[in-house]
Amino acid sequence: MVVAASLVVAAGAVAGVLSAFDDRRASDEAAPPEVSASPRLAPLPAVPSPSASATTESASPSPSPSRSVRRTQSPTPSKTEKKRERAPTVAGRLYRHPESQVLEWVRSHSGDPRHAVIASRIAQQPAAVWFADYSPETVTARVAAVTSGGAALGRTPVLVPYAIPGRDCGGHSQGGAPGLDAYDTWIDRFAAGLGSGEVIVVLEPDSVAQSECLSAGERADRYASLARAGRVLKAANPRARVYFDAGHSGWNAPAKQAAWLRQAGAASPESSDGIFSNVSNFHTTADEVAYDRRVLDALGGPAGLGAVIDTSRNGNGAPADGEWCDPAGRGLGRSPTLSTGESRIDAYLWVKLPGESDGCKGRPGTFTASYAYDLASS
Repeated sequence: MVVAASLVVAAGAVAGVLSAFDDRRASDEAAPPEVSASPRLAPLPAVPSPSASATTESASPSPSPSRSVRRTQSPTPSKTEKKRERAPTVAGRLYRHPESQVLEWVRSHSGDPRHAVIASRIAQQPAAVWFADYSPETVTARVAAVTSGGAALGRTPVLVPYAIPGRDCGGHSQGGAPGLDAYDTWIDRFAAGLGSGEVIVVLEPDSVAQSECLSAGERADRYASLARAGRVLKAANPRARVYFDAGHSGWNAPAKQAAWLRQAGAASPESSDGIFSNVSNFHTTADEVAYDRRVLDALGGPAGLGAVIDTSRNGNGAPADGEWCDPAGRGLGRSPTLSTGESRIDAYLWVKLPGESDGCKGRPGTFTASYAYDLASS
């Protein structure tokens, strides 16, 4: 299965003596935080150097949407009518949001024999904050809580809006807004919380790469909403950097993916700063760098468009059998950074928080200590 980000939403092999924890849900899983639920070129160090940033997610799936009226064009905010130049690459350090499932588990399990490994190798790292539940009445305040926290420390938060109607093609992560008009309004309210500081937005994982399950008309409608979302986000905060879904190197051919991305506005500087790949997946950083450059070449658009790569769980690459649900033998990948040393690669990010289950080693989207320990120990 090639789905990149399935099973990040939820209700909110360890050997020897540690295997006993696998059956103890109370100590193995963390309660979801209020924010809302969300992978090698060099070997992972024995203990990663502390980074000043981490996050989380939890989410409440909404009913699958339906839409019968085709959208031929979405309104463009007046602020984006004039041509925008691409902002310079964000500098500095990524933000670790203090409310995350891994941090909750670490705070509550200081006596657990896995505590030191999970705390040092996962909890100290910055990770994306997912907004996966459709709650328009609270989303502005919740986004603002994250962006203001980052701004206060001079660090860059990573946000993941994940509420597109028809999400995950009705699969395990189904849900989102009840329709595209409602989604547009939700994005407006999401954008209102972005503030004025540096922020990275990973816009709707799977929304483009997985869109073949939609009819041609439904795809066009979705792409129009995504293009509009990019414009709205960048108009609300000119320092926001917005990246569009490129799937991953084991999925769609670069030219095919680029053609869809172009329709979704990813080649337009008014909507986009480039693409993201490998979200919730396991393909090596080297494979993703090569793939993303091919997609960008095929995409066209300004030369400054770049890519960000999810390196959270790709330390050992993808399983040969294509398994995607908490596959055994995976490991942590490159630490999150805004300085990759690779042309056109703007950042390595931990978009999927290591330890949050795909649904096989724990409840979908829930932090599971046994899984986190496996990844951190591999």
